[in-house]
Amino acid sequence: MGRQDLADALDDELGKRLLPPTAVRALGRWLAGSGAQYVTGAGGHAVEYVPAHWSGIEPWPVELPERSRTGTARISRDQVAASTHGATERSQWSEALVASYVWGQGRTGYGPHRLKEILAEPTVDDALASADATLRREGAVAAYRGLRGAVKGLGPAFFTKFLYFVDQGHVLDQGCSLNLSTDASGAPRALILDQRVARVMRAHAARVGADMALASASEVAAWIWSDSGWTSHRYGVYLGWIHSATEQLAAAGIGWPGSRPEVLELALFDGVWNPAS
Repeated sequence: MGRQDLADALDDELGKRLLPPTAVRALGRWLAGSGAQYVTGAGGHAVEYVPAHWSGIEPWPVELPERSRTGTARISRDQVAASTHGATERSQWSEALVASYVWGQGRTGYGPHRLKEILAEPTVDDALASADATLRREGAVAAYRGLRGAVKGLGPAFFTKFLYFVDQGHVLDQGCSLNLSTDASGAPRALILDQRVARVMRAHAARVGADMALASASEVAAWIWSDSGWTSHRYGVYLGWIHSATEQLAAAGIGWPGSRPEVLELALFDGVWNPAS
């Protein structure tokens, strides 16, 4: 088998082997303890940042504190979704990106410099507007495909945050009758994929590959779940796995919110379950 054949075989097996019992127990303990605030969704998940550090960034979202503020502020997923929703309604695409980027960087010092360079790219507004239209029309994977490599400096770890928050804005548009985990076609909604989440998926894939006696399992897992640059196919595999694993958790009797796949994404980011242990 070639490397791609091995990768395909591993992807197929991942779809069958979702979360092992140890993971279900760990996630259940988290939801009953420090993760209890997320039992109805991850909207309250907040990060800290310093508004003054972003003083050179334009346009600045009107919902965020003035950048004269030198102290620490907090911004939640719900607040970013509302800010992004307002910006996209006004077709202020760069402003929508700023809100999601600030949330994603938090207190990281180099974030403002990188964002300023991204916003200076002439393709940025058209690319973000196109991604929103594609997200509405064709779904998250197609939107991912369109954004991959479209704006210099804007990689998947951050443009999936943009897609996630834009998609949450679509939920706000259509009200609580909308399925919170899938779009109109039944495909999984956009979720964040970054290095920390990819490393959890890599460790899980390596364990699954070893269990199935797949040749070079750890090397194949490291190739398909690299630290960055994931293909749209890989994003689709990720969304499908998170969606199915969320259904598994909802059926496990631990009180897991079945329509909120972003809660599992957050738990993986926080390292609640370590497949390598």
